[in-house]
Amino acid sequence: MIAMAHISYAQKTPKFKVIAFYTGKNDQAHVSYVHEANQWFPKMAKQHGFSYDSTSNWSNLNAAYLAKYQVVLFLDTRPEQPEQRVAFETYMKNGGAWMGFHFVAFALENSAYPQNWDWYHHQFLGAGQYGSNTWRPTSAILRVNQKHPATKNLPGTFKSQPNEWYRWEKDLRKNPDIDILLSIDSTSFPLGTGPKAHEIWHSGYYPVVWSNKKYKMIYVNMGHNDMDYEHKYGKTTTSLSQTFENEQQNKMIIDGLLWLGNNKKNIKK
Repeated sequence: MIAMAHISYAQKTPKFKVIAFYTGKNDQAHVSYVHEANQWFPKMAKQHGFSYDSTSNWSNLNAAYLAKYQVVLFLDTRPEQPEQRVAFETYMKNGGAWMGFHFVAFALENSAYPQNWDWYHHQFLGAGQYGSNTWRPTSAILRVNQKHPATKNLPGTFKSQPNEWYRWEKDLRKNPDIDILLSIDSTSFPLGTGPKAHEIWHSGYYPVVWSNKKYKMIYVNMGHNDMDYEHKYGKTTTSLSQTFENEQQNKMIIDGLLWLGNNKKNIKK
């Protein structure tokens, strides 16, 4: 019976196809998240009837490869080569769908990831450069905009998984194209533990999930697990938290992904 059920599922045509791009190097918290994501998304694909593939080969970010997929995920980094960026921009402008997590929006002059992609950071994401972050990774109470398909099934507020939260150069509230879905609730303050004073937020407005109305896209600031950097629990650096162990947060991600996957626009090949 199990084998027959497996064959039956395998023969079903997926509702839509997802391809996730990742790098999986450098920051241990991001690597931990990528490993977790590549285990969690295939399970969700089986439950919700879509297919999930992943690749660390960014040269696959080309028109022929992308034409096979309805949704693109960036798990931990952005494309760096000009031809990859052009292919992605064309894909999105022709009706493709995208979800990106945490560091994929990072850009900072004089860093390894400079702001050298105006369309992506200023128009598509709308956030501009990275401003600062909280430390260490902690949970936050998030305020929900329930008027979007990704968030309509969430309560007014919920507690997130631990995360490193980002502040951005631009105020997304002033951009008419941006639909802010989740933001830090004031009850979260102070947010962060330091040790540096500027790593703790005491006030302000901080969007953490948003969509751009001109595209089928969602950016999600989550994707940085808390790690045992001090080796308090052993010689190796282990994960102290998991991103996908939160019912409400997971619901938002899946509902968002299902909304993206039900995109009615056709990709031009």
